[in-house]
Amino acid sequence: MTQACHRKCVPPHYKDAELSKGESVCLDRCVAKYLEVHERMGKKLTELSLQDEELLKRMQQGTGPA
Repeated sequence: MTQACHRKCVPPHYKDAELSKGESVCLDRCVAKYLEVHERMGKKLTELSLQDEELLKRMQQGTGPA
């Protein structure tokens, strides 16, 4: 995330020691998007894992998928 957002938002040749307003806003948005996607992926992976566990339980019980 750090490298991706830095490449996207901060020019390779620094002009000032401090971030500009535009760079700051870009970094804030980039990080927010990264964290949102990370959270969504975590929820989806958890959901898929629970579905797999349920399917395995059904298969072990011999009932098969519903």
